[in-house]
Amino acid sequence: MLLNRFWNASIHTRIFLGRWMPTNILLDKLHTRRGLKWGIPAMLLGVVYPLIAVTCTGLIAQGWSKWLYLLFFLAIWNALKFFLFGPWSLLLLVRARAQEARTRRRNDAKPAGLNY
Repeated sequence: MLLNRFWNASIHTRIFLGRWMPTNILLDKLHTRRGLKWGIPAMLLGVVYPLIAVTCTGLIAQGWSKWLYLLFFLAIWNALKFFLFGPWSLLLLVRARAQEARTRRRNDAKPAGLNY
């Protein structure tokens, strides 16, 4: 019973974050076949987030609210998402191109007059 509640809460959280959080929207677009080529340039966005995290810790050290730690953890999480997506997108792109090449070879190997 308790496990079902946690499971449902995690599903609803994922749906909400996927629909409304800008980084998740961008990463969903990058996961498409057309977006895979932008994986490495998207890693540059990951550089901004550690700067935000460092700024948050500096502000906290100067006496600002401890609630900035939430922004700090969010920035670190987003940086990791973008840094890890770059190499992952290369692997996905190689796999997609290999599959496209196999499909092209298979279609070229068929005799012209026969339809299967």
